[in-house]
Formats: sequence, C-alpha cells, structure tokens
Amino acid sequence: MSEAPRRRSPLLSWTVVAPTVALVVLGLTFGRHVGPWVAGVVAVVLIAAVLAAVHHAEVVAHRVGEPFGSLVLAVAVTVIEVALIVTLMVSGDSGTASLARDTVFAAVMITTNGIVGISLLLGSIRHGVALFNPEGSGAALATVATLSALALVLPTFTTSAKGPRFSGSQLTFAALASLALYTMFVLMQTGRHRDFFLPVEGGPAGEEHAPPASTSAALVSLGLLMVALIDVVGLAKVESHTIEDVVHSVGAPPSFVGVVIALLVLAPETLAAARTARRQQMQISLNLAYGSAMASIGLTIPAIAVASIWLDGPLLLGLGSTQLVLLALTVMVSILTVVPGRATRLQGGVHLVLLAAFVFLAINP
Repeated sequence: MSEAPRRRSPLLSWTVVAPTVALVVLGLTFGRHVGPWVAGVVAVVLIAAVLAAVHHAEVVAHRVGEPFGSLVLAVAVTVIEVALIVTLMVSGDSGTASLARDTVFAAVMITTNGIVGISLLLGSIRHGVALFNPEGSGAALATVATLSALALVLPTFTTSAKGPRFSGSQLTFAALASLALYTMFVLMQTGRHRDFFLPVEGGPAGEEHAPPASTSAALVSLGLLMVALIDVVGLAKVESHTIEDVVHSVGAPPSFVGVVIALLVLAPETLAAARTARRQQMQISLNLAYGSAMASIGLTIPAIAVASIWLDGPLLLGLGSTQLVLLALTVMVSILTVVPGRATRLQGGVHLVLLAAFVFLAINP
C-alpha cells in the first residue's frame, strides 16, 4: 500500500519564499548602482515579488469581498506608484520634473485602455458579449475624467506660473479637490450604492470560487502583501538607473521612463483584472481598472503636492498637445464603451489600439 503524498509546508510556498528572497536581495543591492548581470537577477526577483503581491492581494480581496477587494488592490498599486515617484524625484536626476505627470498619465492610459481592453477581450471570448453595470462604471469613468482634467489638463492652460505647471495655491487646490473626489467615490462604492459595483445578475455564469481564506490566513497574506510591496518599491528603485540607461540606449525620450514605471506597478492589477474577466466577472475587472486610474491621480497628486515642499525644481504636470488628443479620444471612446452596459471584442480591440498608439508615440513623439 503506497504512502499518502506529503503535504508541503505553507512556509515553503513560492508566495512566501518570493517576498522573503526579494527582501534579502533588496537589502544587498539598495543604494548601489548595479551592473547588468545583477540587474538581470534583480529583475527576475522583482517579477516574482509582483506575482506574489498579486496572489496575496487576491487572498485579502476574496476575504473582504467586493467592492472592497478591488479597493485593496487599487490602493496597494498606488502606494507602489507614489513611493517610486517620490524616491526617484528626490534623487534629483534630469527629467524628474515631469516624472509625476508622465507616470500618472501613463497609468491612466494603461488602465483605461490596456486593462479595460484586455478585460473586454477575455470577458467576451466565450459568450461574445461582456456584461457590466453602467451605473458604477459610468460613475468611475466620470471621476477619472474629472481628475485627469483637474490634475493634467488645466496646468497646460493656467497662466499664474510659467510653463505647464500650477502655482503653489493652484497645486494645493488640485490636490485637495483630487483627494475629495476620490474620497467621495470610495464612500459611494462601499456605501449606499455598493450594488452598482457588483457583478451583473443574470449574466454569464462565472467559475466557482474556493471558499474565502480564514481570518488568520488573510492577515498573514496582508502582511506578506506589505512585504511584497516594499520589495517592489525598493527593487524598482534599484532598477531605475538600468531603466534610464535602456531608455536612453534605444533612443526613447526621458519621459518614457514614466511609462516603464507605470507598466511595472500596474502589472499586479493587470493580471488580477485578466483573471476576473476570464471568470466572467467583468464588473470586477472594470472596478480594478478605473479604481487604479482614480487612485493613481487622487492619491498621487496630493502626495506629490506635499513632497514638493522640500523637492527642488519645478513640478511639471500639464500634458502636451499629443497627450491631450489621446486623453480626449480615450474619454470619448470609454463613454461609448461604458454607457450601454455591454461590450464586444471590437470595443476591447479599439481600447488596445489606443494603448498601442500611446506607447508608440511615447517612444517616437
């Protein structure tokens, strides 16, 4: 009679080992300008930390339920983004004056076109149509559009300060308004209108979920999520010089560094949204996409406004003409996608083409 297979200890799970190893690598490399081979190792460890963060964030999200789960993921991603922007701006290297603008705008384009486009494609493959709640998604899109206009469009046209930037009082107003809008949306999403952000009833049946983790397991995942986020922030800072060197070597403008950072920090969100879309839970995917875009502006701009007190040099927030056209087109297409409450693969393809145009023009402005 054969022996029963041994159960592997949870402590040996890759989702536990990866954040731990990443923390060790961070301690050995932080504050150093690493060579190409070490940078390659750091990149592999960084990817493992991102995947571990996705796993632990999903465990926590499944435990607390929707729409709180999407909120956990969005805030976690934004913490990474804010920390990366501030640490890179503190370094004072060339190009950091526009780093916040480039990263936030890239985050908006990646979430509203990339994550939404991928989710629509995956969500409509099986049944041809992806169903979602137009009330919740429309409210989220309206908030994202307003935040984008306040933080990224208006600085291009104001005249109190020279260049595409706010004066001190204008930056304070934009930061407070962004924080207020984000807070109001969170209260709506988690309060009286919570049902606007739940999967549509009567839609295609999704996959069966495993039961939620216990409270103790969820708390452990929350702790490991925090460790993984610290790993991602620190290792991305270690990789920042390598990223800048690669961007320079391919002839891309310095602003493309912001695109790379946004792609990096939104990797957990993209993977999570793709998984929920495959399970035919399109509303959760849109919650993740628009929630990340909203948090990216609503939390990053206030944080940068506070950090600007001790940061030297100007803070450029206003978008250029090409970026303004892409943003306007994205908002119009997103409205046409969200209003019906159902979308096909065509809408997903349109959003992905817009993302491709953004990335291409970021490399070849």
